[in-house]
Amino acid sequence: MLSASAKPYIDASVPVLRQHGLAITTVFYKNMLDAHPELNNLFNQGNQANGSQQQSLASAVFAYAANIENSAALAPVLERIVHKHVSIGILPSHYPIVGKYLLGAIKEVLGEAAVPDLISAWDEAYWLLAGELIATEARLYEPNGNAEKQWIKMKVVKKEHISDDIVSIILVPNSEGELPKFKAGQYISIAAYLEELKLRQIRQYSLSDAENAGYYRITVKREKGDEFKPEGKFSKWIHQHVREGSVLDVSHPYGTFVPILSENSPITLISAGVGITPMLSILNTLVKQKASRKVAFVHAARSEKTLAHYDEIRDAKFALENLQTAVYLSDSESDEFIQGKMNLPNILDEDTLKGKFFICGPTAFMDDQWKTLLGLGVNPANIEREVFGPESLSHLL
Repeated sequence: MLSASAKPYIDASVPVLRQHGLAITTVFYKNMLDAHPELNNLFNQGNQANGSQQQSLASAVFAYAANIENSAALAPVLERIVHKHVSIGILPSHYPIVGKYLLGAIKEVLGEAAVPDLISAWDEAYWLLAGELIATEARLYEPNGNAEKQWIKMKVVKKEHISDDIVSIILVPNSEGELPKFKAGQYISIAAYLEELKLRQIRQYSLSDAENAGYYRITVKREKGDEFKPEGKFSKWIHQHVREGSVLDVSHPYGTFVPILSENSPITLISAGVGITPMLSILNTLVKQKASRKVAFVHAARSEKTLAHYDEIRDAKFALENLQTAVYLSDSESDEFIQGKMNLPNILDEDTLKGKFFICGPTAFMDDQWKTLLGLGVNPANIEREVFGPESLSHLL
């Protein structure tokens, strides 16, 4: 628990972090990576280049300060951070480095306003958080032995282009051994050396098929980039260089975007674009379990050419008696789809609104659906969201 002497300084930091948080985290990453270039192997260079990693950390630090005594708000956020850390191999030895450069950035940006008592309070708050993260990460690492043993050599046994710029890849262990089990909605990390960047990079991909299928399947969209965002170097590498027979370094499965599939309450899966991937894992697992609960599968995409695995959604409609599907396409003339922007009030009935909701897709899309659900009277405790990339925490701020 934060000491009584430190708390007033953390409380006073909230408006300061709102104003200067991005500047602090930008200085933090620059100084830390200049001094420790080996850490570039752990950070997504695209997210560094477009500023989303800096913005995400600024939001996280602000949310931590604003909710430091609100464990109910922080717990799910910290749990997601822990799973992400373990999926890329964060170790206890990294925390002193982060702490040093984070406090240094606060001093550099705030200047004379960063009085010793303020820095001391943030040092205490940082190590309070770090201690909690380190202990929880150790418990996640324990079943696998350690951070190094979490990586498995896996072979690509099938690679299939399933839509424009999207490939499906099926992975099995490269040698004898049991495939680590996963829960529907979880992800794996893939690590590879990218010659273009001269760095080992790590990316997370949601598993896109049912639990206990005997293999891992990921569905990867190639991010081409535009004037607003850089090209996805890793997705480009997967599309161009991964072949059937390729052997990849794959982590154990992690992630907290996991519904309790044994429940009987209604469940609604809301996604857009490649955010469909964890939803397919959940849907296909429900099909495998012959679930009788009420299920709504709601998805948005640009066109039929960008709609991944639609055949599985169609098949699920015949397998699950209580499944309702609604697929919104920006550009389609088929009666099988709804043309236009997703409209949840048109498709969710009163009974469904009492159930659980899972959202995955671009951040702006998820923010819109989150606000819509709250407006419909859904309990925020019944809404989960999965972010591909740095979390904005916009729903907490």
